[in-house]
Amino acid sequence: MIYELEDTAKVKDLFSGWEETLIYSCLQKVMGTIYVTEKEKPQSAFAFVGCFGFYAGKPDKELIENKPDGFVIMTPQNEEWAKCIEECFPDAKRVIRYAIKKNTRFDRQKLQAFVAQLPEQYELKKIDAELYDRCLLNPVTADFVSAFESKEKYLEDGRGMVIMKGDEIVAGASSYTRYREGIEIEVDTTESERRKNLATIVCAALILACLDEGLYPSWDAQNIHSVHLAEKLGYEFAHEYVAYEVASDRRTH
Repeated sequence: MIYELEDTAKVKDLFSGWEETLIYSCLQKVMGTIYVTEKEKPQSAFAFVGCFGFYAGKPDKELIENKPDGFVIMTPQNEEWAKCIEECFPDAKRVIRYAIKKNTRFDRQKLQAFVAQLPEQYELKKIDAELYDRCLLNPVTADFVSAFESKEKYLEDGRGMVIMKGDEIVAGASSYTRYREGIEIEVDTTESERRKNLATIVCAALILACLDEGLYPSWDAQNIHSVHLAEKLGYEFAHEYVAYEVASDRRTH
C-alpha cells in the first residue's frame, strides 16, 4: 500500500547526498509529496513534485507502478532503481539530463549587462496575479506557475519574470519549484521569438532578483542547449544523469 509521508525526516537519510532542489522542496514540505510503502521505518521513498519523481532507498516496484497521473519524469537513485523502472514501464523513454553545480558565484555586472540588452519594443515584468493567470493559458508559459497548488501559493513562494511584446508574453523565467533557500528555474521562449537573446535576458533578471532576496536560483538542464545557456549566465556543468519519461495514466493513489 502507498502512503503519503507526513514526517519527511524519516526518509531524509535515504536521499542523503542527492543535490536536487526538487527533493529539498519535498523534504522541507514547501511543496510536493513523499510517498512510501512503510510509514514507520520506510526503506524506500518516492519524492514527487511538478512532473518529476525521485526514487531513493531500497528499490520498490510498488512505488514505481503506482505513479501519479499523466506524464512523469522518473529519476532513479542508482542502476537498481533504473532496472526496476524499466521492468515496470518497458515503454519508458530513457533520457540523459544534465546536473548543474549548486554553488555558483554570479557576476552581477555581467548579468546586469545582459538585462540592459533588452530591445526597446520589449518590456520586462514580474509575474503578478494577472500575469499568473495569463501564464496558465499558454502551454509555453504554463510550467512557469503550474507546479504550485494555487495562485496564492505562487504569489507567496514563487518568483518569476516575463518579457512582454505588446500584450503578449514572449519569454519568461520562473520558479518551477521553491525550496526554503531558493528556487528551481524554468525558462522558455515562444517559438517565433527564439534566437533573440530573450532567454538570456529574462534569466539574468530573475537571477539578480533572487540574489537581492538571498535566494539561490538553481538550474537543471534538460538538454545541451540549456547547459550552454546556464554556462553563459555563470553556472558550471556538474554531471550527466539518467531519467525516464513515462506517460502512462495508471494510478492507484
